[in-house]
Amino acid sequence: MIVVHHLNNSRSQRVLWLLEELGIEYEIKFYERDAKTMLAPESLRQVHPLGKSPVITDADLTIAESGAIIEYLVNCYGNGRLVPASDTSEHLRYTYWLHYAEGSAMPPLVMRVVLNNFGEGDSSVVSGFVAPQIKLHFDYIESELGKSTWFVGEEFTAADIQMSFPLEVVAMLPEEVESRPKIKEFVDRIHARPAYKRALERGGRYDYITKTP
Repeated sequence: MIVVHHLNNSRSQRVLWLLEELGIEYEIKFYERDAKTMLAPESLRQVHPLGKSPVITDADLTIAESGAIIEYLVNCYGNGRLVPASDTSEHLRYTYWLHYAEGSAMPPLVMRVVLNNFGEGDSSVVSGFVAPQIKLHFDYIESELGKSTWFVGEEFTAADIQMSFPLEVVAMLPEEVESRPKIKEFVDRIHARPAYKRALERGGRYDYITKTP
């Protein structure tokens, strides 16, 4: 049985969603963030040395990192679902977005959150670097979503699941999504999927589900 070590309001919600899309049985072990620091509890270090979520265990395997977890689940349990055929241009595009989500899209958003939490939201670092990077990446994403329904084309894939978290984060920032209708449409589209709704029911509190304006 696959066990998802699930932290509230975290990237692990994507893992629950993927498992629901694939129709795989799984169990959830719940963890709660510290109310003051918003950090994961120390108990997660007993699962993985970094003490972060998502982490899954499957028999004697422990797998961390969203992209690695998604690749493992799709490859081992997907039976060809949610991934384009290998040796195709669609598969290359799929791989690109699977890694882009955390490698490029999330870092400036994380920097913004951290600087805001430390009272540096109006600093020159934000105005001179973080804000321009957010604009660069999400203008790019908006343009790419204008080319097809989903990130790889007209077929929904696990890359859309991986890309969901940065887009849900940015959708909570009205100033960032008002001029990006394709991002708003994408977020509303994923929230309407039955498997997404089932994952929410099982996963508990998740604050990135506010309807985009």
